[in-house]
Amino acid sequence: MANVTIASLAQQLGMSKASVSYALNGRSGVSEETRAKVLSLAAELGWYPNSSARALSQSRSEAVGIVLLRDPADVGSEPFYMSVLAGIEAILGEREQNLMLRIVAPETGAERRDLGVYRRWSGEGRVDGVLLFDECRNDPRAPLLTELALPCVWVGGAHGATARSAATSVDQSGDALTVVEALSERGHRRIAYISGLAQLEHERARSSAVEKHASSLGISMVVVASDYTAADGEMATIALLAGLEPAARDFPTALVYGNDLMAVGGLSALKKLGLSVPEQVSVVSWDDSIMCQFSSPPVAALQRDIAELGRQSASLLLDIVQGHEPHNVRMQSAGLRQRASLGVVRRHPNQ
Repeated sequence: MANVTIASLAQQLGMSKASVSYALNGRSGVSEETRAKVLSLAAELGWYPNSSARALSQSRSEAVGIVLLRDPADVGSEPFYMSVLAGIEAILGEREQNLMLRIVAPETGAERRDLGVYRRWSGEGRVDGVLLFDECRNDPRAPLLTELALPCVWVGGAHGATARSAATSVDQSGDALTVVEALSERGHRRIAYISGLAQLEHERARSSAVEKHASSLGISMVVVASDYTAADGEMATIALLAGLEPAARDFPTALVYGNDLMAVGGLSALKKLGLSVPEQVSVVSWDDSIMCQFSSPPVAALQRDIAELGRQSASLLLDIVQGHEPHNVRMQSAGLRQRASLGVVRRHPNQ
């Protein structure tokens, strides 16, 4: 087979070499129809661009970075990360981009170790941009990435779009209202929210939204912080309910958990405490997964398209890298998947 080049592809298609180059390299400036024709002929002839040469010519690494400041064991057990990474990889694969993933265990009393990773990646030209998870108040990554001029997207964040950053925002208030209304309709008047890490902005927004909507519907609530693990969800539940009688006025008849792992841990705690679900306590998870579907009883959960969150975040970052105007993307609100763990309050004769 003769050597296939951009020039020979352009000649066969009757196009300019610039148009063929733009189409092959995923750059703007050509129509989708033109891009499809070029890619189709290139695949037919067995032509693939030299990734190193292409990266050098564009002054880009063709890689996206993610640094997770979490215990590696926790990340591996959370279905959320598996789903969102699958969505991210789907887009990166389509657009011939690579993913650099680092999982960094937090260290108490020291500078956040993930900041050094961003500095190295930027200094070495290893990534074209980064996807950011777990935004916290006064997050030190924001000024650092601005200083490094490194494009970024806050996954599930609330940041406003800037010259090189944007966010895929989640409607925490709308999702909280969906949960609280479902509980109110079933007669729940005292609930508890077992949250994830309290320093995270999305958890602060959730707790605030649950409290706001509960108050407007005449429901009292309490917030207990946990750490997203099943073990800590179990311990938080025991600490909350130990010593309380189901007939007591301050007994929460519904427990809302910040993720599926904590909800499953909560079910274990309720069994140890001798409390039946949903007859005495209803359980709702903020995240849905196969664990919620096959737990005993199955757990009601907010159904969100986590993979789509990953796809939208990756697409948005690649657009920013290619010079498009940054803009925030608002994700679709979640719906509540009603399962056996969500029940109607049975009033005690003394209440």
